[in-house]
Amino acid sequence: MMNSRSEQTFRHLHNAILSNLNNMLQPRPYFKRGNNEVLNNCKEKYSTFVMASFTCENQQCSKTGWKSGKVGILIRGYQNNGYHAIVFNQRCATCKQLGDLKLDQSSYIDRVSYRLKKWAGIDMGRPEWREKKDTPPHKSHLCEGCGRGYCERSGASLY
Repeated sequence: MMNSRSEQTFRHLHNAILSNLNNMLQPRPYFKRGNNEVLNNCKEKYSTFVMASFTCENQQCSKTGWKSGKVGILIRGYQNNGYHAIVFNQRCATCKQLGDLKLDQSSYIDRVSYRLKKWAGIDMGRPEWREKKDTPPHKSHLCEGCGRGYCERSGASLY
């Protein structure tokens, strides 16, 4: 099944984020839902990266897939530890179609959890992410996050 969305949410990972937070935040964090108007009414925004792999499902394309250690993510913070996180897709370097994103769940859980703690004022020091992956350089012209100004590689200012 081809996934041609330019961004995705991973609400199903909310319980894993809660587990990672280990009851450190009160009130208990929640995943904020809503339309763009509701979601844009946030008190905090932060852009960062997660890791993912992609599959090109274009039958005429010679490229089957790629990995990226620089997949843009926008995390929004709301009252009472609410949050919403979107992960931006990437385009195939060969055919320019959106890839089918397979998220590295541990990088997503770590990044969202870290940001929630930071916004709550918990000092954890500088993070050392679990894995360092050898991936090709970030290609801004193929990144949906860059195209929308939410990626630090886009040259746009971050929130």
